[in-house]
Amino acid sequence: MATKFNLPPLGENIEQGDVVSVLVKVGDVLVEGQAILELETDKAMVEVPSEVSGKVQKIHVANGDSVKVGQLILTVASDSSAKDAESDATGEAEEPETSEPEKVEVVPDQVEKTEEPSPRGKEDPVGDVVDFRKRKTIEIGPRALKSVPASPAVRRFAREIGVDISKVSGSGPRGRISVEDVKNYVKAAQAKRSAPQPGSAPALPDFSRFGEITREPFSNVRRATAEHLSTAWANVAHVTNHDIADVTRLEELRKRFSERVESAGGKLTVTAIALKIAAAALKAFPKFNAGIDVANQEIIYKNYFNIGVAVDTERGLLVPVVRDVDKKSIVQLSVELKGFAEKARAAKISLDDLQGGCFTITNLGGIGGTNFTPIVNYPEVAILGLSRSSIQPVFVDGEFEPRRILPLSLSYDHRLIDGADAARFLRWVANAFEEPFLLALES
Repeated sequence: MATKFNLPPLGENIEQGDVVSVLVKVGDVLVEGQAILELETDKAMVEVPSEVSGKVQKIHVANGDSVKVGQLILTVASDSSAKDAESDATGEAEEPETSEPEKVEVVPDQVEKTEEPSPRGKEDPVGDVVDFRKRKTIEIGPRALKSVPASPAVRRFAREIGVDISKVSGSGPRGRISVEDVKNYVKAAQAKRSAPQPGSAPALPDFSRFGEITREPFSNVRRATAEHLSTAWANVAHVTNHDIADVTRLEELRKRFSERVESAGGKLTVTAIALKIAAAALKAFPKFNAGIDVANQEIIYKNYFNIGVAVDTERGLLVPVVRDVDKKSIVQLSVELKGFAEKARAAKISLDDLQGGCFTITNLGGIGGTNFTPIVNYPEVAILGLSRSSIQPVFVDGEFEPRRILPLSLSYDHRLIDGADAARFLRWVANAFEEPFLLALES
């Protein structure tokens, strides 16, 4: 008897996703709760767990497919799979995958040398695991493998990504190891490697020698901000260009339509207008709406226009993302932006609201300053900074006139974007600010 497994609901307002990876193969024995798919949705990367147990008979999707909730994913042979899964869960029916020596590649820093589980001998042949850090070998044997509570599929997955499964702690019954446990082990190992190690920064002097001090631990937001900006600074070749825009006419337009936007529930700010300008600029200059895949030596161009807006809160800097900016009017953007700002300051912003950005805008005009150098919000490749506008004398048609001038600062990743490209992009943005009739309040 065969059981069909369809894609279950993925979460609120998520109707479909793209298959990033199929985690099982035909012939694998599934247990309920085992991850079978990795999907990329418009909100996040999610894993789809199996709701059935049995032997995989047929897989109806492949990497790269777009699938919808309710679509057929797997056909599972359930007549004998329940017994197989049950015996596999207890580990009683499990046999070593092979008794012949086997070489297993491992990720550096993920495996530590351990004691040999058994002496080398004819009755217990062993395989070699290469530790690439020291080019030494670590011996493990089938006897040790048999004691690890994991299914063949999980063992295979661990072996393919180079993880010594004997080091993984299982979260299932009797410590049983799942694919998710293996992934969590890898994530923890990677985080440990990437985290600043003791001694990596110069030791601070003893400030208390010179006067009274007070210590305060990082808040969660401040810790996340520090880690993210450290990553951005280490992985982006930062350069900043500056320019100015004459926004005299734009300011007149903003004041003229402000009541109309307020009646819709929003606030017509320069930032809201900048969102619309930035989306149009990204369409005109696709490199600024891209990502750099260093590992594969590729440029990833995004065909959507989600723009983050930096919000100053008591807890620290947050960057909610306004999605599909190109498809929304300035009125709609004003309403959405006001809602995001209120949620951020009330600590009600969700994780989904902070993900998926292509480009970021940060506006310090409400505070002051003439120019600054914003840090690119990695893995994006550019960020636009707005400073406080001011009335300045400008020579127009033979005489000086008082004009409102807006300073613009564009930071970008010089690995992808050349200085000339950045200058053209910023001048395009400045021209859009200076010609407000090019922007429609409703679209």
